[in-house]
Amino acid sequence: MEKKTNSGATTTISTKQKPILGLQHMFAMFGATILVPILVSGYFHGEGLSVQTTLVCAGVGTLLFHAITKGNVPAFLGSSFAFLGGFATIAELNQGRFEGMTYGEKLPYACGGIVIAGLLYFVLAALFKVVGVKKVMRFLPPVVTGPMIICIGLNLAPSAIANCSVNWPLALIAAGIVIVCNIWGKGMIKIIPILIGVVASYLIALAMQAMGLTNADGSAIINTATIGSSNWFGLPPLILAKFDVSAILVMAPIAIATMMEHIGDISAISATVGENFIENPGLHRTLIGDGLATALAGLVGGPANTTYGENTGVLALSKVYDPMVIRLAACYAIALGFVPKLSSVIGSMPTAIIGGISLVLYGMISAIGIRNLVENHVDLTIPRNLIVLAAIMVVGLGFTDGVTFTVAGTPITLTALALAAIVGIVLNALFPGKDYDFGAHPEGDINSGVSFNDSVAEKFKKD
Repeated sequence: MEKKTNSGATTTISTKQKPILGLQHMFAMFGATILVPILVSGYFHGEGLSVQTTLVCAGVGTLLFHAITKGNVPAFLGSSFAFLGGFATIAELNQGRFEGMTYGEKLPYACGGIVIAGLLYFVLAALFKVVGVKKVMRFLPPVVTGPMIICIGLNLAPSAIANCSVNWPLALIAAGIVIVCNIWGKGMIKIIPILIGVVASYLIALAMQAMGLTNADGSAIINTATIGSSNWFGLPPLILAKFDVSAILVMAPIAIATMMEHIGDISAISATVGENFIENPGLHRTLIGDGLATALAGLVGGPANTTYGENTGVLALSKVYDPMVIRLAACYAIALGFVPKLSSVIGSMPTAIIGGISLVLYGMISAIGIRNLVENHVDLTIPRNLIVLAAIMVVGLGFTDGVTFTVAGTPITLTALALAAIVGIVLNALFPGKDYDFGAHPEGDINSGVSFNDSVAEKFKKD
């Protein structure tokens, strides 16, 4: 039976279809998730994070998140890019404890900083629990969350274009297959456009390579070098975290930025699904789930976790919101962590294909933010609303490298999205004439697509 939501009817699926849909989510997160350990290994000159461990941490972290959020939030937790600067900084530390250390010896201390960063999520979660989500959400009306969601998609856009530029014909083929399947496809084809796009364009890439075609820079379209040398089975290497104040001061403050991004991501998922996950199961639960997943990953040598926009894009495209599908994707990620050869096969996916798929997914995220503004009837003829929205957009898109400042000799970077969230929340709180008083007028909240009182909501719907 179909379930009606603010974003339309969910797509009805059978139990047999769920494993295939889980594969689609796994492909969506794979490229970005394994890119983080690849980049970190570069910072640590080959002695960095393991792809296998990263995949296992992503899968286990996602399952842990679902357990804490009562299995209601269809979110996938993949590797966070926000901590890359912290890894790079710790790799080059040569003072105090770190003097004379090899890069591999420094890595556990970076992971220790990740653990503490994850635990900081509990502090904000406790604040939301004590103060109450209703009071908190008065500072996060649609005029703030809408443009934040738009910025999430648009901030990802440059990476999609960069990936596409490796081989534009292949990227456009991948994007075209997804679009055709989603618009004109019937039945299962319409539900799994990403999976079809990935598989079909990979086969086309193989054909292109067989014909002697190359990427724009002359490199091979598909790099299969690591597939033959990879084993079929292998235990993920674990690195036990170590703790040092200097490393903690580098990593932990980054959690300020990622927590603000978390609020935007949960808002985006809520807008996509048409359910208020900020109230139920509660932002305190989603923060604890994200923070605990991050701390656990750091404890065993994995990168910080974060809710993935790529998978939110899949939700919007497929209209399948069943959290079980996400949990299946998490199980696939864990399994891949123990099968290096399969990881290598998927890792050989041409960058251009990832770019082509991303063109659609990232655009869908921004479109969700625009729809959030429209459905909540945000009045942009009111100057204060227009200024709040404009400030968020300019800050969120303008500070491409974020803002870095130094505290006690340690550089701390706030990302553009974190800055945009802070600016939006502060301006909305300071400017007079709010046209959206969250929770004070149930009828208005219902008409805006949000209500904390189901019985009142049903009453007004009947009226």
